[in-house]
Amino acid sequence: MVLFDPKGPIGEAERFLIIAAFVLMLIVVIPVFVMVFWFSLKYRASNRNAAYTPKWSYSAKIDLVVWLVPIAIVTALGYLAWTDTFRLDPYRPIDRDVKPVNIQVVSLDWNWLFIYPDHNIAVVNELVFPAGVPLSFRLTSDTVMTSFFIPQLGSQIYAMAGMQTRLHLLADEPGVYAGQNQEFSGRGYADMHFKAIATSREDFEAWVQKARQSSKKLDLARYEELEKPNVGHPVVYFSPVKSDLFDHIMRKYMGWMGDRGAIADMGKKTGPMSKQSGSGHGNTAALEAN
Repeated sequence: MVLFDPKGPIGEAERFLIIAAFVLMLIVVIPVFVMVFWFSLKYRASNRNAAYTPKWSYSAKIDLVVWLVPIAIVTALGYLAWTDTFRLDPYRPIDRDVKPVNIQVVSLDWNWLFIYPDHNIAVVNELVFPAGVPLSFRLTSDTVMTSFFIPQLGSQIYAMAGMQTRLHLLADEPGVYAGQNQEFSGRGYADMHFKAIATSREDFEAWVQKARQSSKKLDLARYEELEKPNVGHPVVYFSPVKSDLFDHIMRKYMGWMGDRGAIADMGKKTGPMSKQSGSGHGNTAALEAN
């Protein structure tokens, strides 16, 4: 039911879609249930006054309703689906006059790692951000495919090993919202959740300073400990964070792309692909294209 209590523009638009689709389908469902009871009552065997037309076989009016009503409903649903698929594209940035907060999300067994590259901090199983400010997510997985979802903010999106997905969200007001994995991913799936905490901008800056005071540095050695299967990992802050950790995690699973030098040579021969070869953000672009 939290879907019907959205706290952001994306969730609000998705709630409207759910309700609109439900109402449009009721146009068919309600008359069907009414006619089931009406026909059963009117044409029961004991009702001698009911019309008896054994040779009846066709009605233009019924044919018109049976065809035009579904066509109108499907047309309306199709229009909503087509326009809102583009309007609510998770890759599309939210238009605001303020710079978005960049957050890198890594799905683990069975925890969430949130990296704030612009603030040089990271945290396990706690997502903190300022209300009224767009959030720009990059998501990947260091395990099987999972699904990142904050129901009250909207837009469920998959996190996949060796690939990057994008998501843009915004919270209209401060609050604590439930975040979870919606994709079955093994033994600890049921406990793979986190708190999404929307604060004021001042409280967010204070939280960033608190995280920066952590004595735990998130380098490769500590990350290797963190990625081991673990259920219900406590909230932990890290600072500083290895600068290219997110891309390093993705590159672990990029063997299917073959030798990067060969990919670069192929890119030179194929034109635009040359912009997507190499390592780092270039590889990220290639992965998004796939």
